[in-house]
Amino acid sequence: MMNFEWKGVFPALLTPFTKEDELDLQMFEKNLKAQLSAGVNGVIIGGTLGEASTITAFEKEQLIKSTVKYVAGKIPVIMNISEATTRAAVAHATEAKNWGASGLMLLPPMRYKSDERETVEFLKAVASSTDLPIMLYNNPVDYKIEITLDMFEELLKHKNIQSVKESTRDVTNVTRLKNKFGERFKILCGVDTLAMEELCLGADGWVAGLVDAFPDETVAIYRLVKEGKIEEATKIYRWFMPILELDIHPKLVQYIKLAATQTGIGSEYVRAPRLLLEGNERESVLNIINKGLANRPSIK
Repeated sequence: MMNFEWKGVFPALLTPFTKEDELDLQMFEKNLKAQLSAGVNGVIIGGTLGEASTITAFEKEQLIKSTVKYVAGKIPVIMNISEATTRAAVAHATEAKNWGASGLMLLPPMRYKSDERETVEFLKAVASSTDLPIMLYNNPVDYKIEITLDMFEELLKHKNIQSVKESTRDVTNVTRLKNKFGERFKILCGVDTLAMEELCLGADGWVAGLVDAFPDETVAIYRLVKEGKIEEATKIYRWFMPILELDIHPKLVQYIKLAATQTGIGSEYVRAPRLLLEGNERESVLNIINKGLANRPSIK
């Protein structure tokens, strides 16, 4: 099993489709190539941006296996688990390992708003069923369930629960987690528009979205912050911010796919019920992306 650190930039990869609504593995590899050459530290398959709710188990398997083959051990391949039942989540954890994944990103139960006890039991059940390292995805804004500090305390004994994708949108949570648990849980910022702030406060990494269109700029911000070059990082971050804001919209999948199309490493096709952007909405998003492209900073 691959040993790796939950540290650095982990793109939540898009799932590209063809016009006929099939997986576009060729475009997927094109994007993957750009991520690797930018120097990302791992990739996440089948997350929110990977259209987790609409891809089939077989498509997930194809994506994982082709990624594992393509990256050839250079970086970890993380599979997202977002399931409605404990049984399905446990089954997916087993499948992830069989397909060659290096770790898991795990959401609390989907659809049913479980209480604290139910959420903890769900997470424990998955953690107990596998030896793969796990990053818990804490996103109460979009998924309505918060993993609180008390809940993390209950999960301490599960050594394979190693990190958290911090998407509460409260930057003080980074400090609370560090104060309470020290280095026990690695913290990866899961909200593009708060990434630099959280990295400056000691977050260990960034589960990024706009990295799908702008890998070099994303990795540059992470590296510059970690090297203490705050002024240089800030310049890129300020340029990036209007584009990063596309990540915090309900249509983030369509918006980021459009951005990746504009940078030549993606396509716009989404799976229904999502629809292609059109009219004024498409124009205004394109305007944000193209304005950014016109002033794109040079990354050394």
